[in-house]
Amino acid sequence: MLFFSNNFIAQTTPCSDEKYNQFDFWEGSWKVFNTKGKLIGTNKLIKMQSNCVMQENWVSKTSSNRGTSYNYYNKIDDSWNQVWIDNTGFSLVLKGRLIDGKMILKSEIIKSDKGNYYNQITWSKNSDNSVTQVWEHRNEKNEIISEIFRGIYKK
Repeated sequence: MLFFSNNFIAQTTPCSDEKYNQFDFWEGSWKVFNTKGKLIGTNKLIKMQSNCVMQENWVSKTSSNRGTSYNYYNKIDDSWNQVWIDNTGFSLVLKGRLIDGKMILKSEIIKSDKGNYYNQITWSKNSDNSVTQVWEHRNEKNEIISEIFRGIYKK
């Protein structure tokens, strides 16, 4: 009977380890601003499925872009993962981890006739509890090719 009891507890709280909470600083309802203070979108991130996944719901205020991502911790390889899909058909798959308080997720290398690159997105919690998100294209030497997006999230 004890086996079933412990097994039941594990199944009812499968994502209770502290690693599942590393990205919680991004959870919540946000207004997103560019570096000049202009409102560029809203984003709502909610924990779901017994704390096992965080769903993102982005709405741009400067275009018709809308998107959703699912963010989850994979205990098998000790990584954080994101799958993003938007209303233009664009999708992005990222993998990484929390490093020095920043969530850093990267795509696989994308081969292009203009040169190979990967996507890297970094989320940093700021001292005022805002969050800065930076999306970059980087080359195979980890050098920044271009900055795609920089947003400051304020609750």
